[in-house]
Amino acid sequence: MSSPEIYTLAQLAKLKIHFIGLGGAGMSGIARIMLAKGFAVSGSDKNDSSVLTSLKALGAKVFVGHIRENLADAQLVIISAAITENNPELVAAKQGGIPVVARANALAWLMSESTSVAVAGTHGKTTTTAMLTVALQSAGADPSFAIGGTINNAGTNAHSGSGSIFVAEADESDGSFLAYKPSGAIITNVELDHVDHFADEEAVFAVFEQFVDSIKPGGFLVACGDDSGVKHLLSQIKRSDLKILLYGEDSNNDFRLDRINLAPTTSSAALTITGRKIGELNLAVAGKHNLLNAVAAFAAGSAMGIAEDKLITGLKSFTGTRRRFELKGEVAGVKVIDDYGHHPTEITVTLIAAKNLAQSGRVLVVFQPHRYSRTAVFSHQFAEALANSDFTFLLEVYAASEQPIPGVSSLLIIKDMKSDQAKFEPSMVQVVSEVAMMAKSGDVIITLGAGDVSSLGDPILQALANR
Repeated sequence: MSSPEIYTLAQLAKLKIHFIGLGGAGMSGIARIMLAKGFAVSGSDKNDSSVLTSLKALGAKVFVGHIRENLADAQLVIISAAITENNPELVAAKQGGIPVVARANALAWLMSESTSVAVAGTHGKTTTTAMLTVALQSAGADPSFAIGGTINNAGTNAHSGSGSIFVAEADESDGSFLAYKPSGAIITNVELDHVDHFADEEAVFAVFEQFVDSIKPGGFLVACGDDSGVKHLLSQIKRSDLKILLYGEDSNNDFRLDRINLAPTTSSAALTITGRKIGELNLAVAGKHNLLNAVAAFAAGSAMGIAEDKLITGLKSFTGTRRRFELKGEVAGVKVIDDYGHHPTEITVTLIAAKNLAQSGRVLVVFQPHRYSRTAVFSHQFAEALANSDFTFLLEVYAASEQPIPGVSSLLIIKDMKSDQAKFEPSMVQVVSEVAMMAKSGDVIITLGAGDVSSLGDPILQALANR
């Protein structure tokens, strides 16, 4: 059996589908939607997790560890980007002639029969996708969605809705988002990242041009008109059939923010559309970047015909996503925040928001660089971004799927930082102890990075309580 270019939902419903790498954010979301549709799903991951437990409760056949016997009588295999060629289940699938497809293709099939919106951009994808989803839910649209993070409002990262709309986060990291072919799209910003895959900025622009070309004929594109990368991208677009909607602060935007107010834990702004006053956009999340994300979501909802007042109300109810400036707790007046930021641009806006939250207090950062390749290319920019903190503890690089690069470590970053503002400390146990001892009432401690630094929030809170 060879894999067709596309499976219909009716065809997928007849297959036994096996996921290799089931516990990942993207993979588990797709599996969750398939289970809700009644599909036969099995899957494996190298480690057990609460994600696997929840999927098992929904009816998935779950395996911990990778052995060829896990395939059983699978008729279609879906793999995550983290799966290597020597994975025994992947090897067995290829030997057995079982079709093997990437996660993005499987998601594209699930989206294919809906009015689909793909949310792309170097930064802000997860939050913008979640905001659009919550706004649509509030408006009664009950969209299907697949997001790379858990929405606080819904408590999940994916859902098979009864409505006609499907919202998906579109990750450009390996170019696989070209499979989606959405009805409409959002692009929040464009700049160089994922240097393990993209040689330079032009390679990033090239794949985003292809992404715009993949939008269905007569579709829409919502894009940030303030972003220099987006401006460059739009200058390269040759399609005339797309409805292009720009958002931001600049006067050239269709959806424009004005009178921005950034409070420690909330944000608000006046919203106009081509000069017409819509009203006040009030958010329960902080930061100007989140106001921009919210306007992107509003513009996409508007493009799909959702009432403006319902979108405003829905966005006001949004309370954030996990690992995006997530408050883990507060002890003795010290707030502990966890954030996924792992690119200099993301770190800068996150620390600006953290300084606003701390007010007269300090911002103490525990940062774990993500990937050797990113650390090598952006070491100086990381140092500049982290200078927005009052003190930074630098953990060693989180490798993800990469092999170490000789000479590349967190020491590349710290050499560009002031000695009284940063410390390289590879021991997580020691970092927990030191940051807790350093913190005073009114301070904000933020664990920052896309690796396992997120596991330190609770130990830091415990250490604060034990002082």
